[in-house]
Amino acid sequence: MEKIKEGLFLGEDNPDIEVCWRMYQDCRSFNDGISLDETVATNENFFIGKQWEGVNANGLPTPVFNILKRDVSFVVSSITSDNISVKVQPFRTKLLQDRYGNLGEVINKELEKIFERENLTGLIRELARDGAVRGDGCLFTYWDPGRNGRGSIRTEVVENTRVYFGNPNSRRVQSQPYIIVESRESVREVRKRARENGISDWDEILPDDEGSETEDKFRRDDKVTVLLMLWRDEKTGEIWGYEFSKKGVIREKWCLGLTLYPIVWFCWDYVQNCYHGEAMLTGLIPNQIFINKAWAMSILSLMTTAYPKVIYDRTRIQKWDNRVGAAIAVNGGDMTSVARIMDPAQISPQIAQFIEMAVDQTNRNLGANSTALGDSRPDNTSAILAMQRAAATPSEITKQNLRYAIEELSRIYIDFMGAFYGFVEENDQYYSFGSLKYLPVELKIDVGASSYYSEIAALSTLDNLLTQNRITTEQYLERIPDGYVPDRRGLLNELKKGKEVTENGGEGEFAGI
Repeated sequence: MEKIKEGLFLGEDNPDIEVCWRMYQDCRSFNDGISLDETVATNENFFIGKQWEGVNANGLPTPVFNILKRDVSFVVSSITSDNISVKVQPFRTKLLQDRYGNLGEVINKELEKIFERENLTGLIRELARDGAVRGDGCLFTYWDPGRNGRGSIRTEVVENTRVYFGNPNSRRVQSQPYIIVESRESVREVRKRARENGISDWDEILPDDEGSETEDKFRRDDKVTVLLMLWRDEKTGEIWGYEFSKKGVIREKWCLGLTLYPIVWFCWDYVQNCYHGEAMLTGLIPNQIFINKAWAMSILSLMTTAYPKVIYDRTRIQKWDNRVGAAIAVNGGDMTSVARIMDPAQISPQIAQFIEMAVDQTNRNLGANSTALGDSRPDNTSAILAMQRAAATPSEITKQNLRYAIEELSRIYIDFMGAFYGFVEENDQYYSFGSLKYLPVELKIDVGASSYYSEIAALSTLDNLLTQNRITTEQYLERIPDGYVPDRRGLLNELKKGKEVTENGGEGEFAGI
């Protein structure tokens, strides 16, 4: 009996193109089984307004009343409207406080720089938009070495159709045996990168359509599919990478120096036993189709029967003249029976009621009622606020999932700091980011207006305690939120030095403070 090969690469220590390509095909087969590409393409078309794409209208008008874009944009805006700040606090044991006392503040400042440079607000908004339209959103983080030798952490949004999980039945990123990220790049750039990575047969990398038995009209270009495989070493727990195409290796396996997969995965609505979520747009498309068809048939009815028609006796009038004020000759007889106007057909008012009801119910189910959208008249302020809060309730779970995704992104940033950052100087003290790999870090996320008001309340309480001499100036500066006192840490160090001089009996500059 043949022994079953174990291990990620079928018993081999190093990845192989054929094995990895087979693993990639298996992942694609799973996505094909759930019709992911077709669903995403349909949702994208409906979102941007291509709602009659591939439909045989059979002579019907093709109007588009795109209620989906407004509703999706409203929900995405409502869950991403808060300003997000991340506060990192190491566990306050005595040993860590003495050794890494201010490391949490240093990490907070670095995170703030990264969030500002990478435009975190825009990334989160795009992530939520992809989740609502495509079902999933993905953030991929990588280290950019830069041209001047000073590298930086970079993050970009990746389509869910280009990310493949080794275990497609689980949506938990860090539990995956491997993850594959797909991209389309020009052959020239890929060959150049392979040559810089020391690949001898870099010239064997060819466009996807060359050498293939079947020609794909959508991929007849100079692009090649590049696959980045990431996996975790079972012994060390570190993340390794391997970059390749179907025709050749681009970069041999290398250790990224990370302990976390640099990927954040956000599902709009979870689907059991599947790492792909359900898009908000998917369940609304039938409503949009009904609205468009109802409008199309109403328009056709108006175009064909809404205008009055003249019926005349052709035996007595050879030709009808519609010119204003024109005379029409009649060959005798009763003038009342020569011609008459046929009244236009009346459209049932229920059609308009059903269209309006479909739009209204769709908005209500999403929490996008007239009050939330700003269409109602604010006669009662308290009632308006209560209705707006009630409208935001259906999207609260999605909002919490988005906050969790931001927390995961912060952990990945800290992982990158520990792997690529060296020493940093802060107020005449040196901190080693390499210690982050061994330092337990607790993340606390404060979101939006609640963060602002909590800081105001904390500042007011500290002011009262200082005024009543319940705390010292040092205790006040230790606990005041960042940004209220310039160079707070430097001022605190000066106060401590002045206190030491006073306790030693000297008359220094800070004596008596």
